[in-house]
Amino acid sequence: MIATVILVMVVLIFLGIPMAVALGVASFTPWLMNSSFAGTPAVVLRSMLTSLDSITLLAIPLFMLSGAIMAKGGISKKLFDVFAIFIGKRTAGIPCAVIITCLFYGAISGSGPATVAAVGVMCLPILIDLGYDKVFSCALVATAGSLGVIIPPSIPMVSYGIMTSTSIGALFTGGIIPGVLIAVALMVYAWFYCKRHGEDKEKVAKNHEELLKVGYWGVLKEGFWALLCPVIILGSIYSGICTPTESACVSVWYALFVSLFIYKTMKPKDIIPYMLEAINSYAGLCMMISVSMAFAKVLTLLKAPTLLATFMSDTFGSKYAFLIVVVIAMLILGMFVDGGPAVTILSPILLPSATALGVDAVHFGIIMVCCLAVGLVTPPFGLNLFVGAPLVDEQPMKIGRAAIPFIGAFMIALLLIVFFPQLTLFLSR
Repeated sequence: MIATVILVMVVLIFLGIPMAVALGVASFTPWLMNSSFAGTPAVVLRSMLTSLDSITLLAIPLFMLSGAIMAKGGISKKLFDVFAIFIGKRTAGIPCAVIITCLFYGAISGSGPATVAAVGVMCLPILIDLGYDKVFSCALVATAGSLGVIIPPSIPMVSYGIMTSTSIGALFTGGIIPGVLIAVALMVYAWFYCKRHGEDKEKVAKNHEELLKVGYWGVLKEGFWALLCPVIILGSIYSGICTPTESACVSVWYALFVSLFIYKTMKPKDIIPYMLEAINSYAGLCMMISVSMAFAKVLTLLKAPTLLATFMSDTFGSKYAFLIVVVIAMLILGMFVDGGPAVTILSPILLPSATALGVDAVHFGIIMVCCLAVGLVTPPFGLNLFVGAPLVDEQPMKIGRAAIPFIGAFMIALLLIVFFPQLTLFLSR
């Protein structure tokens, strides 16, 4: 019966049926095949409703709302200027400043595509004006934008925490070192690229001189409120002052305060459209989480996690062999489907097998989210490619080909994260 349920889900997805609908139909399949099955329609619907009765779940739309406000408030430009004035004159300084901007902006938005959109709109014209190839520049932003789902606060980490009852605070803490490591790997490749292909030093120097006219103190003063945002969000969580949901609420009020009264880049009348934007973005994800919880409940009643854990334990003698198989499977899956739903669906199924082999739940969650980040920029359906490509008027597949070396650097960092769990668990413990 388990095979039938999975087959129904896969067939419906490949037929183009929305994933939430496919999961819903698959959840009812065992009862339709056997009316005595414990997973009755009442049980499935109850699981869907119960999964939404969660204060933690409110963190997702709140982080989405604060990210939308910050994006419209010009926060990415303030961040970029801070990093560009310090390292912009060095070899690959501007591309590296873009990567660091994505790293910090990810600590505001919690979303990969949102990071690509906000940073790309501002940084891509600068990169192109300074003589960098537009396809390379877009591939850089699309790949670095994936840091948005790794650096806390991360929306996929919240989803993983809810689906597996793992501490979201521990996941946030565990994502810091991996996120920085991946950013460093991307910067190393950017440096090699610029060394090999060269840079227009005159244009770069002129751009740096323009920033120097404002002065180090002037740029820092302008960027102070933008730099303070991730400190407030993460500091309130790690200090124990706020829960992730409360911190998300604080981030919304902070974003409104900075955008309305400090930078004055938005007006009160803009608040409602931003709220609607966040709600529209959250609605599909909310439905996905609800149906995924019901699907996981049905699989549990079918004893699928137990059977899978036994199979994995018998098949793989090492937890690292298991993790490599999971990484490969997630990367392949990420080429064809959105990684967010994949994490939501697979995490409660695979985690029992992982823990049976001695893999820490936080470490496993970070690995899955990192695979999701790679999927965001992997052809043919990497979402970041479709967000970034129109910004430079190119085809997504062309950007995807240029992103392959960046993906290679990303994968080196991912392997280090897999084989050295201390990188993830050092801060979370």
